[in-house]
Amino acid sequence: MKFSSIMAVFAVALAFAATGCKYDKASAGAAGDVGVDDASVVGSDINGISATDISVDEGDISDAATSGNFEDMYTKCTDVAFAPVYFGFDSTVVPQGELSKVDAVVQHLAARTDRVAVVEGHCDERGSNEYNLALGENRATIIRNYMVQSGIAVDRIQTRSYGEEKPASEGHDESAWSVNRRGEFGIYQK
Repeated sequence: MKFSSIMAVFAVALAFAATGCKYDKASAGAAGDVGVDDASVVGSDINGISATDISVDEGDISDAATSGNFEDMYTKCTDVAFAPVYFGFDSTVVPQGELSKVDAVVQHLAARTDRVAVVEGHCDERGSNEYNLALGENRATIIRNYMVQSGIAVDRIQTRSYGEEKPASEGHDESAWSVNRRGEFGIYQK
């Protein structure tokens, strides 16, 4: 192998490590979790919905969901608030214990067809800005897709990624990071 090839492999490995791309298998991929970042989860049965089925063809998203921000088009609801969905480190898997939080939003939207939701994806401070924006978008998307699989029309749900830009806690340790790795819900009235 040439020296330049070895250096290229080394540079890629170093860049990968610097972005916070480590995967904590102890905190993700447990049976019953919803997500797609662990080989043991992909294709496994998750409460009757396989992880490979938790997807929405982006072509199915109507112009209503993509033509404008719900925040600009509708009024934010102040009569309801939902708990955030927490994620493991570097994970897009929704842990089984967090699904009830998504189900509560689904039930609300099913009962109130005049309302829409924005799902926000957030990350902790580790990793590059670009990586965290992508991870936040993936977290929001997996929640949205679960909501669609649960019966909410895809044009009633938008996603946003804030990466690490809007932390729930300003700390620099695991207790802060664990609450910053989350999906949050904004509910808006049509």
